[in-house]
Amino acid sequence: MYELTVESSFSAAHCLEDHSSHCGRLHGHNWTVGITVTGDHLNAAGMVVDFVVLKQAIREAVAAFDHRYLNELPPFCEGVQPTAENIARQIWGAVSAKLAAYAGVTVKETRVAESPSAWVVYRP
Repeated sequence: MYELTVESSFSAAHCLEDHSSHCGRLHGHNWTVGITVTGDHLNAAGMVVDFVVLKQAIREAVAAFDHRYLNELPPFCEGVQPTAENIARQIWGAVSAKLAAYAGVTVKETRVAESPSAWVVYRP
């Protein structure tokens, strides 16, 4: 089994509605996102999947959030809180869809950090 990980980042604002702490107020983060994929087999080039492909997939996934107010974006404008947990699940789904064409490649986990000392890992 091979595991490959790439990282990207984005800056965005959000607020956690009906949250009683300071997180209920508008604030922003410089988010860091890591995607880990797994695979058992190497392709003809000796790779599970090219890092270029992984980097492009994660860049495209986080581009939708970059320099945005997350509460205005689906699904967050539809009642889903823009927490790190929900952001991780959304990015996992976007990257998984982009990598569906690569047989044997599975997105194992998505790591989303809102600061150097606070992050969440989503594993479906």
